[in-house]
Amino acid sequence: MTETATIYLVDDDAGVRDALAFLLGSRGLQVRCFDGGPALLQMLDASPRPPLGVFLLDIRMEPMSGTRLHDELIERQLKNPVLFLTGHGDIPMVVDALKKGAFDFLEKPYSDNALVDRLEQALAVATAMQAEGAQAAEREARLASLTEREREVMQRVAAGKLNKVIADELHVSVRTVEVHRARVFAKLGVRSAAELATWLAAG
Repeated sequence: MTETATIYLVDDDAGVRDALAFLLGSRGLQVRCFDGGPALLQMLDASPRPPLGVFLLDIRMEPMSGTRLHDELIERQLKNPVLFLTGHGDIPMVVDALKKGAFDFLEKPYSDNALVDRLEQALAVATAMQAEGAQAAEREARLASLTEREREVMQRVAAGKLNKVIADELHVSVRTVEVHRARVFAKLGVRSAAELATWLAAG
């Protein structure tokens, strides 16, 4: 029997957990809910193998923040895509998480469709990563997860352009370029402009 990719939702607010679980379940997605980081880690430590799916983490939680939980997942060498739910004031924190390999983030208030679309993209990447000999499928899923603006930034970063130049060309702020750049690196699994250029050239 084929394992179904699952969304592992971690939020310390029971109302948010229930609402998200209902929304995602109504769209045909499989969800497992946890009331905090320790509960998720306990499940992972008791599991004989890494889970198939993605982690959806609220950034502000007690007793363990979403970013601290992300660090714990990194320490366990889990490659599953990680997405954050965040408030506007948490953006610098999330950019830092993206640099550490988080897949993406959704800023509150987010639309239901945007949330489901991002999660489906992340699940496609997770499934491709798990499949044997599926490098091409994983690559395709990663590229498909980029927005049009992220693709524009990606091409310019790969060409070696500076953030300020990219901001001028796209008529956006340098900070916006930094966020898109971090998202591109996270979604494609690269850590530098040189690595990005190499990754694109290998396609």
